[in-house]
Amino acid sequence: MARNKKPLPLLEGVEIEAVAAEGKCLFHWNDLVVFVPFCVPGDVCDVQIRRKKHSFAEGEVVRITKYSNVRATPFCEHFGVCGGCKWQNLPYEEQLKFKQQQVYDQLHRIGKIELPEFHPILGSVHTKEYRNKLDFGCANKRYLTKEQLRDLPPAPSEGGGAKDVPAIGFHITGAFDKILPIEKCWLMDDLHNDIRNEVRDYAMENGLSFFDLRAQVGLLRDVIIRNSASGEWMVIFQFHLETSPAPSQGEENRWESEDGKKALALLQHIADKFPQITSLMYLDNQKCNDTIGDQNIIVFKGNDHIYELMEDLKFKVGPKSFYQTNTEQAYHLYSVARNFAGLTGNEVVYDLYTGTGTIANFVARKARRVIGIEYVPEAIEDAKVNSHVNGIENTLFYAGDMKDILTDEFIAEHGQPDVIITDPPRAGMHPDVVKTILRAAPKRIVYVSCNPATQARDLHDMDEYYRVIAVQPVDMFPHTPHVENVVLLERK
Repeated sequence: MARNKKPLPLLEGVEIEAVAAEGKCLFHWNDLVVFVPFCVPGDVCDVQIRRKKHSFAEGEVVRITKYSNVRATPFCEHFGVCGGCKWQNLPYEEQLKFKQQQVYDQLHRIGKIELPEFHPILGSVHTKEYRNKLDFGCANKRYLTKEQLRDLPPAPSEGGGAKDVPAIGFHITGAFDKILPIEKCWLMDDLHNDIRNEVRDYAMENGLSFFDLRAQVGLLRDVIIRNSASGEWMVIFQFHLETSPAPSQGEENRWESEDGKKALALLQHIADKFPQITSLMYLDNQKCNDTIGDQNIIVFKGNDHIYELMEDLKFKVGPKSFYQTNTEQAYHLYSVARNFAGLTGNEVVYDLYTGTGTIANFVARKARRVIGIEYVPEAIEDAKVNSHVNGIENTLFYAGDMKDILTDEFIAEHGQPDVIITDPPRAGMHPDVVKTILRAAPKRIVYVSCNPATQARDLHDMDEYYRVIAVQPVDMFPHTPHVENVVLLERK
């Protein structure tokens, strides 16, 4: 016989104590730490406990009885449901304080190494419309809040109730097959809202099917929108053709089906409606996930790239390229990295996880030679183009897995680095890469990180041979708990 679970309590009048990880806040209840989203320190709330473990619990605010003095009014209508900007209710100055503290705590707690005094965090120049890329999912079922579900009229006997309305927007944690419909997002220039909403309206008016993630059917799957400081716009449509032929039958036949013709008609409509789009592309993705790194992307209109600007440099950005999503703040981030590198013009620099060679080309004019390594071959080709476009002749780029490329033999061939700049993904550096860096023994290491926790782990692994000289947090993502951090290490 199944045991009846004891109902979880509703706690009344609790005061939120502090900011926690992942944009949540916390308070203490009995011997547990309780994590709660969408509130700020100083709020007095009634909290429903939703999950209870041995050392922590998770709760949901059901009512705020007293608002904190440290609080801002959220500017987005989707706040509280969309998980993208969880700190809109926290003044930006307070966000920066907590991010600075987050970097300090993680480097001390996880790194367990001697650290210098940190530089004050560099806040973002813009706190709205600061992104240059957004990715919108398309689904045949929109996400509904509890209140919306409660207010729905009964579904007709033939099915197809209001909850089955398709949507374009963001995925919601815990509801992978549903999309929260977005009317207006404040993270990017407002033109992207017009483009996304026009796609939605045209698709619904013309009977285009939206993707069903569970059943893996439906035509309209995903829309990626990018723009740049040069004023260019890129839009990439992911379709899922129901009658997709085998690759051997040719790409043209793929788009002669009924679904293909509907997709091309949508592309033509968007091209006509928005002449600002300089790069309009599309693909047929038959995979179970939305990643496009291994997909064949076709140009419908314009170029297969846009150009980003930084100082007097131009950077080619293709549909598969990584580029920092906060363009203006990326300049400040890379300026910190270049200053930390202390280049005089005589150094051999290795730029690990180089992407499209942004950092490599950004520092090249102050170095003797820069060698960039990156996993994505298309990004490396863009990095080479970026050097050529900017007249930079002292760079070399290599594509492959970092732990396989960066070997003792590679270093023997290309020269011992005086400086290594590393900007790994959130998972940090592979242990083999750390070991190779230590054997290469550069004078300085500049470690750019989007995850101070894994950065702290790697710093701990290098502590026997390197000391941390400087720490500079940089905020790239206002209204989120994410923070970048740049650390300078020198050989002991």
